[in-house]
Amino acid sequence: MKMFNPKAILAGAFALGILAAPALAQDRFITVASTTSTEQSGLFGHLLPIFRDKTGIDVRVIAQGTGQALKTGENGDADVVFVHDKASEEKFVASGAGVRRFPVMYNDFVIVGPKSDPAGVKGSKDVAASLKKIAGAKAPFASRGDDSGTHKAELRLWKLAGLDPASGGDWYKSTGSGMGPTLNTASSMNAYALTDRATWLSFKNRGDLEISVEGDDRLFNQYGVILVNPDKHAHVKKADGQAFIDWLVSPEGQKAIAEFKIGGEQLFFPSANAS
Repeated sequence: MKMFNPKAILAGAFALGILAAPALAQDRFITVASTTSTEQSGLFGHLLPIFRDKTGIDVRVIAQGTGQALKTGENGDADVVFVHDKASEEKFVASGAGVRRFPVMYNDFVIVGPKSDPAGVKGSKDVAASLKKIAGAKAPFASRGDDSGTHKAELRLWKLAGLDPASGGDWYKSTGSGMGPTLNTASSMNAYALTDRATWLSFKNRGDLEISVEGDDRLFNQYGVILVNPDKHAHVKKADGQAFIDWLVSPEGQKAIAEFKIGGEQLFFPSANAS
């Protein structure tokens, strides 16, 4: 019968501990609920390795529409939310779900549409007038329809135009999906769509689509970042989550945001000092 060797057991355990140590070190991470635009544009692919190299903190991103991302944070399933609908963000903080909103960056929305321009809006800088023309022509329009920041902005713009497109007929298509899939739908249908410029610049399957409407101040698109309230969810990684926020709004983080470009064109503009 074999006898147990305590020294061998301890040695084996020690060896396993040594082997496991690097894996444990790599397990330092936070979860960030953010938008499909920050993910699909490639921004996170640019920013997160820089942050990880500086802090040793890995960031795991849940890419959703802004409405879903805020619900993820409210449920305590993320440490940080990084989204783009200021009114919803302020409500999130006011409800106690988040600690404080920090402005991070901005870009703008554009309306893209087919080169044939059936609604006659190409070159317009008046988004409300353009939406009225699109609805009047019953030209196909692809909407995200997913309670995202982009969808919320689209609904505000339709309201500004005095229209309820959902009751307008088959020309208005709600995809219930992210920005990339919605642009794919628009491309296949030769439809108009509202998109953030960053996703558009990184989008490859444009087909016959091009930018139709841009330059209206009402197309401004501001992003904010918020720590999920650790007083409501004790497991929230307060220190590491705040470290990510502090880095984003620091000169180094703001510089990294400004340096992210596609084809020489800047996709996001730092705005940590904005209100």
